[in-house]
Amino acid sequence: MSDDHTRVQEFFTARAADWDRRFPDDGPAYAAAVAELGLREGARVLDAGCGTGRALPPLRAAVGPSGTVLGADLTPAMLREAARAGRGHDGTLLLTDVSALPLRSGSLDAVFAAGLIAHLPRPAENLRELARVARPGGVLALFHPIGRAALAARQGRSITPDDLRAERNLRPLLAGSGWRMTSYVDEDARFLALAVRAG
Repeated sequence: MSDDHTRVQEFFTARAADWDRRFPDDGPAYAAAVAELGLREGARVLDAGCGTGRALPPLRAAVGPSGTVLGADLTPAMLREAARAGRGHDGTLLLTDVSALPLRSGSLDAVFAAGLIAHLPRPAENLRELARVARPGGVLALFHPIGRAALAARQGRSITPDDLRAERNLRPLLAGSGWRMTSYVDEDARFLALAVRAG
């Protein structure tokens, strides 16, 4: 395991048990972001870096009982919390690295990624892997329940020019990774960038 993976696991393992209690009001923001994916009954969707699985219930509701919902995370403790919260009933939980997914190429209709991009060790390469598992025309949602400025304030830092989530940085990063950005919202209440799989 790389040092990057170890750091991510250590960070989230230490916070897993009280993660949902720390952010109890995020549910509506997750549901609204999932709604913007435009998923249909029977669709196949991955929650990449699913954490405690807060997106799994709205994803399941969107794709219905005939759809496929997968939740992938690198940190066992986060997946245990997802299972403890009953979210394993809404999707299959996978202990895996999103940079090397055990999925067939083009097998998904959509990828949902909440807070993931800040934790990717090699963003361009990792976004290419998400593009690999999405079908042409499949949708990617990069989401955070609060915007960049609000998140920076919460963390006691300033936004820097090299912030990957800044539109001027994110658009070319996605384009070079097999995605075409279709919308971008960065408000205090949420961050949501939607992209379509090219090709």
